[in-house]
Amino acid sequence: MLHESPRGPSATQDSRNLPWFKGLSPSIWFVFVVAALGWLFDTMDQQLFALARKPAITQLLRGTEEDLTLQRDIEQTLPTASEPERKKVYNERFGRKVDEYSGYATSIFMIGWAIGGIFFGILGDKVGRARTMLLTVLCYSLFTGLSALSRGVWDFAFYRFLTGLGVGGQFAVGVAMVAEVMPDRSRPSALGWLQALSAVGNMMAATTGIVLGQLEERGIVSGAWKIMFLVGLAPAVLAIPIMTRLKEPERWKSAAGGGDGSTKPQQLGSVSELFGDPRWRKNAIVGMILALAGVVGLWGIGFFSFDLGRTVFRKHFEAQGLSPQEVNGKLTFWSGIMSLVQNAGGFLGVYTFSRVTQKIGRKPAFAISFVIAAVATMTTFWFLDSFWQVFVLIPIMGFCLMTLFGGYAIYFPELFPTRLRSTGVSFCYNVGRLVAAAGPSALGLLTSRVYSGYPDPMPQRYAGMTMCAVFAIGLLVLPFAPETKDQPLPE
Repeated sequence: MLHESPRGPSATQDSRNLPWFKGLSPSIWFVFVVAALGWLFDTMDQQLFALARKPAITQLLRGTEEDLTLQRDIEQTLPTASEPERKKVYNERFGRKVDEYSGYATSIFMIGWAIGGIFFGILGDKVGRARTMLLTVLCYSLFTGLSALSRGVWDFAFYRFLTGLGVGGQFAVGVAMVAEVMPDRSRPSALGWLQALSAVGNMMAATTGIVLGQLEERGIVSGAWKIMFLVGLAPAVLAIPIMTRLKEPERWKSAAGGGDGSTKPQQLGSVSELFGDPRWRKNAIVGMILALAGVVGLWGIGFFSFDLGRTVFRKHFEAQGLSPQEVNGKLTFWSGIMSLVQNAGGFLGVYTFSRVTQKIGRKPAFAISFVIAAVATMTTFWFLDSFWQVFVLIPIMGFCLMTLFGGYAIYFPELFPTRLRSTGVSFCYNVGRLVAAAGPSALGLLTSRVYSGYPDPMPQRYAGMTMCAVFAIGLLVLPFAPETKDQPLPE
């Protein structure tokens, strides 16, 4: 399998006026397609969890001792209330308990994501991008399927932790591999498209939810969330082309001393060098804080818009006098639609960032993205109250939030040399995620405790708006970030 020069394909393709996709060899296209599919399926798994989390927690919490205690407490404290009144109070309190456990499960998932990302990121530098990608794909797909066998809230959270180990490692090795095989002129656009295609994975998950919602509404299936996790087994088939055809980039082979035999082997994936060298240490810390702001924004706030949307949808359909089964089916169906429009906006957001950053630079593009992400998210959580607003506010929020992730895919590989690229990218993305893992739990606690005295859905609104302060952190660190526009990858 042919590869470009380890010093960068730009040496042989210096025509910057060509479209980014022109003149790329079949071997480069193969690497791009496999890396894109690996990340696409990875994000499909993430979105399956975001869509299935609340119905899964709801079903797994029913009939537990905690649920029975809640029922007894309501009967004791409201002895003279009518059955409909007691049911209303129960639904509100049970719903807040579900919100709290959903936050815990998401935080545990993100902790696994962070730990796995750091481990596999270092491994990607030490043993190679292709080998590590194989391990991550098998890990996140197999444990996603295992999540369908959950019997309680905590084993469900444990399976999500194991899934997170594989999910976390995919991003670093994928973007490192694509960055290293692409010509300099093609690299920003290719990485932008790699991240934009991740929205397609989210949309595939949403389509799965839509289909299952229709089947559940008709009584053909029950417990659609279990089937959604079984669908997550599908990416395991990607292991076949990775094992049989995917080769390591020449840049990495040269850094490992496996190129033409004349290059002295270097220390790969060295955490001590990452933090011992002032340049790489500064880049790692700046990148981590940038990732922290965006990850909290998306996973601690943005993806909880599904829960707010379900509240809006439930009110809409219950007003029509539908049966509980019909309501549950419609909730699954329309939550899938909401995810679809959010990620359609996200696709456009990532693509827009990749174009804007090539015009004005990385730092100004990030600054704009943090501002619009904060404004759009606060607007959505404050105003979303009607069925039609879902299809206006949610895609706008998706566009604004996902621009940041287009930036991470383009910017992080430009901050580190080949011998530390996967390690550095993984540190930025996953240590930021480890800190950010507190975000979903914080949102759940704000909803279930701090703002619990307000009627639904005000606790979700106030919690989401409070959390938007995190975007200011990203803005504050930008002055310390290096500008990498039109610069080659460091070595």
